[in-house]
Amino acid sequence: MKFDPKQITIKEVGPRDGLQNESVFVPTADKIAWINQMSHTGLSYIEVTSFVHPKWIPALADAVEVAAGIERVPGVTYAALVPNAKGLERALSANVDEVSIFMSASETHNLKNINKTREDTYPILAETTKAALAAGKSVRGYVSTVFGCPYEGAVAVDEVIRVTETLLEMGVQEISLGDTIGIAQPRQVQEVLEVLLRRFPADKLAMHFHDTRGMAMANVLVSLEMGMTTFDSSLGGLGGCPYAPGASGNIATDDLLYMLHGLGMQTGIDPDKLMEAARFIQGKMGRSLMSHSMQACQ
Repeated sequence: MKFDPKQITIKEVGPRDGLQNESVFVPTADKIAWINQMSHTGLSYIEVTSFVHPKWIPALADAVEVAAGIERVPGVTYAALVPNAKGLERALSANVDEVSIFMSASETHNLKNINKTREDTYPILAETTKAALAAGKSVRGYVSTVFGCPYEGAVAVDEVIRVTETLLEMGVQEISLGDTIGIAQPRQVQEVLEVLLRRFPADKLAMHFHDTRGMAMANVLVSLEMGMTTFDSSLGGLGGCPYAPGASGNIATDDLLYMLHGLGMQTGIDPDKLMEAARFIQGKMGRSLMSHSMQACQ
């Protein structure tokens, strides 16, 4: 297997996607300290929190305090998940750099996750996107259940195309394709990307793999072969989805970095500093993180 050395962008989602499904509430000061550590690792993108109502994600009830309290390092984009115009107001008050909106490729997961049909979700996201762009913020879109839904099973790639096209037409600059329940396997990833990349340029798409079945790293390899260069990951493998039963954590940033550097890919990230940040949050979680890199260091 041969790869041409290239620049790969890792988008760290641990402070949001990693912590949102944890039963332990990490104190605000510790979240800020952790994000500040990661800001000095060479990461160029950190999703720091979510402005979804605290009733739904109590682990991130301190979103404004975290986003407003972190150190802003030049060259790092600080993003946050935003569900609607009200959430956007809070995000703008905390001066996030990028707004992440979200919806599902499957109808049932969208109803469970957002409590709305997909058609009813579009106007809300369009309003949020328009306001964010007007405020000078970039907008990213998460599309969940791209490779399978916990309620409906297989998801047609045509549904993924329809959602992706609609979000891009709103002005969303990048679509993160989510394997929400970690059901994807390499052949499926290849087949889906073959279709999507005929419709959309690779630089408009990112990959978001969960490692429920141990397939995430293999899926990254296939994505690299298909020309993808942007990947979401969570330090230590933290994460999951409250509305996706059985979903385990995101692919671990530390494991992903080890593989990418072994392949000769450039990331700009210092692995030693990254592991320091992983050990810090592990201590605050009170349990071992499940990434292979962290397990090897125990």
